[in-house]
Amino acid sequence: MKYTGIPVRRWGLAAMLAAALGAAGCDPQAIKELEEGVATEADVVQRFGQPERVWPEAGGAKTYEYNRQPEGLRNYMITIGADGKMSALRQVLTPQNFARVHAGMGVEDVRRMLGKPARQVPHALKNETVWTWKFLEPPSDKKAFNVYFGPDMRVQRTEIGADPDGADMRGGG
Repeated sequence: MKYTGIPVRRWGLAAMLAAALGAAGCDPQAIKELEEGVATEADVVQRFGQPERVWPEAGGAKTYEYNRQPEGLRNYMITIGADGKMSALRQVLTPQNFARVHAGMGVEDVRRMLGKPARQVPHALKNETVWTWKFLEPPSDKKAFNVYFGPDMRVQRTEIGADPDGADMRGGG
């Protein structure tokens, strides 16, 4: 094997990133293959992999959280009914969900609604933490939804702005 100058331990990170990006790229195909009321829990896991988190629901149902942050622009919540069948598949980074985030809401409630954020940045001097989700505003604008949490980890305010990783934040295009 030829030495490329990249330490072997970095190959592991590169492989993980490639797998994450590959999985996100397969989402549209996986979604086409899953039908509500027909697809089973095993079908969901086979197409989406293991969830980031499992949220318990009433009556024995559960919701699987599939995050595509920070590389992707979507997060999915897939609900599995008590009967083991998929009852809902939702892309949750939407203006409708962003509008539901309000002052006083707890951090776990926001996480349950939107999934894991792309980043969590503490601002010690302001005594707040900002969570950011990257999303796509139709037709093709990359944006960021920011939630500002106070020291009690309750929402103080929200805002939508430019994607901090997008070209518009670096200037010149």
